[in-house]
Amino acid sequence: MDCLTCAGICTKMLLVLFAGILAWAYQAIQPPIPKTCGSPYGPLVTASRIKLKDGRYLAYKEHGVPRDAAKYKIVYVHGFDSCRHDAVVANTLSAEIVEALRVYIVSFDRPGYGESDPNPKRTVQSLPLDIEELADQLGLGTKFYVIGFSMGGQVIWSCLKYIPHRLAGAALLAPVVNYWWPGFPASLVTEAYQQQLPQDQWAVRVSHYAPWLTYWWNTQKWFPSSSVVAHSTDILNSEDKKLLPEIVSTRNYAAVVRQQGEYESLHRDMMIGFGTWEFSPMDLDNPFPNNKGSVHMWHGDEDKIVPVILQRYIAQQLPWIHYYELPGAGHMFPHAPGMSDNIVKVLVGE
Repeated sequence: MDCLTCAGICTKMLLVLFAGILAWAYQAIQPPIPKTCGSPYGPLVTASRIKLKDGRYLAYKEHGVPRDAAKYKIVYVHGFDSCRHDAVVANTLSAEIVEALRVYIVSFDRPGYGESDPNPKRTVQSLPLDIEELADQLGLGTKFYVIGFSMGGQVIWSCLKYIPHRLAGAALLAPVVNYWWPGFPASLVTEAYQQQLPQDQWAVRVSHYAPWLTYWWNTQKWFPSSSVVAHSTDILNSEDKKLLPEIVSTRNYAAVVRQQGEYESLHRDMMIGFGTWEFSPMDLDNPFPNNKGSVHMWHGDEDKIVPVILQRYIAQQLPWIHYYELPGAGHMFPHAPGMSDNIVKVLVGE
């Protein structure tokens, strides 16, 4: 066998190897098809659900007084890796406040979580429109309140942008911040970004710059992926850790959260939350110029998941925001005793 023949064989082998690697890489980054609730191979439907205009189903759960008897009607938006059962404000609101103020709260599974259908076409704007449809189908009236925690708190910015005319008031509890929102000083973003664990820096960086790699990055075993997805306690401060046993002990539905798959729930959250937005919260106008409502934001000054320095900056740019910084509190402060009572009373002006 001459040299030219050997070279030809080697070239063919390399091409086959390269094609094999490409095929493996393509398969590795393809997320599995979600196991939609009610489908032949999906989980059973057990929740109350509405059918949205685009055909998707949205699961919800009602709390408090009957909606027909309510004075204050609130839509609660859950956080990352959570579901309709994780309505901390509804779950910890005292019976005295519920009855005295006649409070009704509806929580729902955001798309892909729990028993709500995934939304592969989800955008920053789509979820506020889902909330508006939910409110209309449940007959909550022309105006209602919204409360969001963590990633659900980030959704409230979208509500203030896209459905302000439907809101009676809004509360953001430790809302997740997108490091790529226009308006932040570069030095402040760098400082906040570096406060994260290295694996979390990479997780949000991948979600922003290479969203098509988000599934692979969060399922591969070569490098540490998101500590939030892994439920690491390294991202909790001392107060969060004190609250953790009670949170875990009541969360007997954890398997329901990701039952349709992680891509259309956790990973879609990351791609939207840290993707490129059509607007920056810092550019929002006061949704209540006539003082017929108000917007409130709470944040712990020891939050190790969402850096407080960015939240402070947002609050400074929006003088119409009522900002409450909680000394010593971490990310899980809404679970603290009495906190939900305070949040609801402040929100509705009682």
